[in-house]
Amino acid sequence: MSKRADVKPITYLKNRTADLLREVSEGGHAVTITQNGEARAVVMDVETYDRWRSAMALLKLLAQGEADVDAGRSVKQSDVFRRARKAIERSASNV
Repeated sequence: MSKRADVKPITYLKNRTADLLREVSEGGHAVTITQNGEARAVVMDVETYDRWRSAMALLKLLAQGEADVDAGRSVKQSDVFRRARKAIERSASNV
């Protein structure tokens, strides 16, 4: 579907809501709703929205990880494994 078809005026949403919902559900794409020629909202199906939210969550984790590395809040992998082995050994000896 063309980009032009993915932009609808708010009157289309008001007058043909069921058609618009069917269009986004079947097409799996988002439709931008405009008001007075300006983009105001996006309508998308739930599956697309869920994928978008998952992608945003992953990007947020990546950004937080990069910020931690830049701020020096990281530990070498070898140190992490060494600490984990010691914790496992302590736990096993307490049983």
